[in-house]
Amino acid sequence: MEEELQDGAETGTAVMTSILSYENLVHAVSGAVGSVTAMSLFYPLDTARLRLQVDEKRKSRSTPTVLMEIIKEEGLLAPYRGWFPVISSLCCSNFVYFYTFKSLKSLWIRGTVPTTTKDLTVGFIAGVVNVLLTTPLWVVNTRLKLQGAKFRNDDIKPTTYTGIADAFQKILQQEGVLALWNGTLPSLLLVFNPAIQFMFYEGLKRQLLKQQPEFGHEKLNPEKRSFGSLFNIIHLLKQRIRRLGFLGLYKGLEAKLLQTVLTAALMFLVYEKLAILTFRFMALKS
Repeated sequence: MEEELQDGAETGTAVMTSILSYENLVHAVSGAVGSVTAMSLFYPLDTARLRLQVDEKRKSRSTPTVLMEIIKEEGLLAPYRGWFPVISSLCCSNFVYFYTFKSLKSLWIRGTVPTTTKDLTVGFIAGVVNVLLTTPLWVVNTRLKLQGAKFRNDDIKPTTYTGIADAFQKILQQEGVLALWNGTLPSLLLVFNPAIQFMFYEGLKRQLLKQQPEFGHEKLNPEKRSFGSLFNIIHLLKQRIRRLGFLGLYKGLEAKLLQTVLTAALMFLVYEKLAILTFRFMALKS
């Protein structure tokens, strides 16, 4: 009995050590910094995407035209409106995602042959954890990002938040705590997006290591809505199709594709370089 308890304690200690490791922390910080760097550079594309999706009466359809309209009507810095809350949310979100992804991978995949299926599964679980923990941040930053914008759509009511804390407080007081998790279900349905992204990323990295082993592993590894019921999603989809047609579901696609591809590429580049430099520096210091 004592041996079983001891074995259980040792296993628990090993699990906690694996989760709370310095390596996981470095990967999480590197991923967060990479995402912040990439989003900061390509943030105007996300602004254009959001305006195209929300402002239904806007006639312009191309990303450059929308950005020029925003600058002309609202000022040169308007494409960066709401930058700080978005970057804060993104930093927290990617820290959670990278940390969870690396922790789960170290627990499940270590000692076994890594496969794309395992990468996809770990990425999906990390995405679910990330959504449940950080959705309130994204609800607040979306409200702040649209605040002060000039819309063609008269149905959109302006808000008067003074900052992140004030937005949290007013949403809680006026709409209730569950309002902070508006859109959770759609976000959960979309967790396959980063999961697939990480699956391809990890798979391509393994293939490159096999083809070019001389690089070594170190080179590449461094209005109130309910909680998001399915009824609300279907209702919103039907409403948008009725008002704008089927193609209305794809408004802002061009800006979103540009922003997603360019941001992901730069994020992984900064992440890898920063992780490598950190591990190399700490090795020299120890």
